[in-house]
Amino acid sequence: MPKERPLWRGPAFRLCLLSAALFLCLQLGMRRSWCPEEKPRAPAAGRAPPPARGTEQHPSAAAAGGRRRVTYVRSGRRGSAAPGCCPQQPPGGRRRKTLRWHIELQPWASPTPSLNYEALRFLKYISTSQISCEHTNLSSLRGYSESTKKPWSVCLDERFSLIHRIRSKQCRLYSLGLGNDDNQFEVSMANSGCEVHRFDPSIKSAHIHEGQHLWYHRLSIDWRDPNPAIAAHKLHSTTKKLGTILNEFGHQKIDVLKADVESAEWKILENLILEDVVEQIGQLVFEVHIHWPGFEVSGNDSTVVRYWYSLLRELELKDFRLFHTYKDLSKPQMFLKKEAFNASSCYTLSWVNTRWK
Repeated sequence: MPKERPLWRGPAFRLCLLSAALFLCLQLGMRRSWCPEEKPRAPAAGRAPPPARGTEQHPSAAAAGGRRRVTYVRSGRRGSAAPGCCPQQPPGGRRRKTLRWHIELQPWASPTPSLNYEALRFLKYISTSQISCEHTNLSSLRGYSESTKKPWSVCLDERFSLIHRIRSKQCRLYSLGLGNDDNQFEVSMANSGCEVHRFDPSIKSAHIHEGQHLWYHRLSIDWRDPNPAIAAHKLHSTTKKLGTILNEFGHQKIDVLKADVESAEWKILENLILEDVVEQIGQLVFEVHIHWPGFEVSGNDSTVVRYWYSLLRELELKDFRLFHTYKDLSKPQMFLKKEAFNASSCYTLSWVNTRWK
């Protein structure tokens, strides 16, 4: 009887060992290609750490493999530098405003639309003070000029902040004009220590610094910003909204806003209300013109007067109170191109923001 060979010396056993070795090598190779060796947590020398959140890696750097990687950090704010007079200030936690597209029109003054009723309501409103102010005369301020041609009145009562800010040399005045040579009010406020910015598109230079506290800017304040993509708007590149100017200059508050803009005041005032810029203003001193509807104000006469009245009521809802009114009898006595209602074509109105701090 032949002698039985050991199992481990048989060809079947050797074939099994070879197959197992091949399978093990195959598994190791696949593991090496699919699951590369895990790197230590600490970045190796010469390698940049992975980009943090809020950064973006340039595509060409990512494709470079082992080459040096460049990481680009997004800037939180872009914009052009402000003029030298007005260094950029931090936003200071400005809250996001709710965008409004139109003002709320007040009910008609009568059961049926009537120019007579609308005009009487409006004229009574602009002729009646809503709050008393004992000190409106700038003669008490240092540097006051008696040559001021118009009664630009501000409230200097102790209960409001303007007089205190003037004393501490921290007040700011914006003046909007269109080629008017009467700047004595601005000069008087500047001589009293206020920072005064007069915006007038007719001046020759972009920015003029006169004295210590008075700046002139070749800018026109409007109720809209020009669109550079529209060819016609390129002619108005110096026209901007007041809110845009405040952001560019880094100013968050205006103690006094004076405006004499020849019938553009209604749309400018509407823009200040709709964008809540009016809440950044302590006192308003506006010359209003009522001999015609004004720029881009349309509708029949009763609709126009209702719109004017609704704008002024919006100011009241923002806690502005009328403390001074002046009827200019030197101007034509016209109301919407009519000699009616014993009205002047021009009134100067002054409001104080009773919530202003």
